[in-house]
Amino acid sequence: MAGLCTTTTARTVRRRRSRRRAVASRLILAGSLGLAACGAARAQVSDGVVKFGVLTDMSSLYADATGRGSVVAAQMAARDFGGTVLGRPIEVVFADNQNKADVGSAIARRWFDVEKVDVILDAPPSSVALAVQQIAKEKNRILIVSGGGTSDLTGKACTETTAHWNYDTYALAHVSTAAAVRRGLDTWSIVTADYAFGQALERDAAAELDRSGGKLIRAIRAPFGTSDFSSFLLQAQATGSKVVAFANAGGDMMNAVKQAHEFGLTEGGQSLVTLLMNIADVHALGLKTAQGLITTEGFYWDRDEETRAFSKRFHAEMKMMPTMHHAGIYSAVLHHLKAVAATGTDEARAVMAKMRETPVNDMYARNGTLRVDGRMVHDMYLMQVKKPEESTGEWDVYHQLATVPGDEAFRPLDQGGCPLAKAAP
Repeated sequence: MAGLCTTTTARTVRRRRSRRRAVASRLILAGSLGLAACGAARAQVSDGVVKFGVLTDMSSLYADATGRGSVVAAQMAARDFGGTVLGRPIEVVFADNQNKADVGSAIARRWFDVEKVDVILDAPPSSVALAVQQIAKEKNRILIVSGGGTSDLTGKACTETTAHWNYDTYALAHVSTAAAVRRGLDTWSIVTADYAFGQALERDAAAELDRSGGKLIRAIRAPFGTSDFSSFLLQAQATGSKVVAFANAGGDMMNAVKQAHEFGLTEGGQSLVTLLMNIADVHALGLKTAQGLITTEGFYWDRDEETRAFSKRFHAEMKMMPTMHHAGIYSAVLHHLKAVAATGTDEARAVMAKMRETPVNDMYARNGTLRVDGRMVHDMYLMQVKKPEESTGEWDVYHQLATVPGDEAFRPLDQGGCPLAKAAP
């Protein structure tokens, strides 16, 4: 009996151990499934789609620099990423803001509230960008500015959900103005577009003249959309300044440059500086008119093999080379999508945190960094327009005079007045 009892007890122990192992296996499996479920839950995409809205100028002064090209650049980035992120589709929609802050604001609210847009891109001019910036903050959505230029976007108006990708008025003014003063072009008159962008560009250029030892003799305000610059140019000519600079863009800038030549400003010994110009503007002006102009760019298609490869694909769709606005949008969309994939969510603040944490490395920027104030810091390029006889093709328009490192080109973080910068450790 003792032996029988002992045998029975041993079997019982073995059964119990077997049951415990089975239970433990089931618990491990359940735990694994639970972790997988938690991982799936963390991969959150609002409304089942990651949607970009390109808010741009489709029909007016900035349509060539931004416009349809901005839409194509965003679409190219979405395709190159694979068309989906976290298993959800990527969509690109667009609208014409008519260069009006109220129109842009109305579109932004509809996109955020009704059409479930996650990110608004481009947003020229600065007045539109500033208006949409506050709406994006209110709705906890992302604004990535490529078209608007005022440095106030990363200054006193900065928000946690805004990124300023390409250029700003500080960098444009700092690079071009300092270079001109070093060449002895130290007295300036500025013809300014009388709205947010132009006023900020004039302000930043005047500050750079003070830093560099130059002098602003006169600033002359011209209404946005001016077609006849004669009275403004005559005022600038009468100052006798060595430089007549244009703090405007797009069609305004091109009209001003053409008419400056007609009035003989360069023949009279004054140099022209365009504080914002892009390759589409140069192409429209023609090298005969634009030759010798100095400007600052954030991108040039012929910089290296990577920029040429991207630009060739863009040209196939647009029949033009990309401006820095277009290239910047492509870069920004890719960087955003990488952040969504890495964080497992499209929630604005989480994505922005990852975008700041991750260097920007693509055909647009090398080791670019997105600062806490929203400024994406990258190299800028001092350019001079070629003479017609120096050009080897339709889009061969620039001599690159200098590469200015991003930390030299853009305003220091502690000088912009951004509250986020003050709070940063």
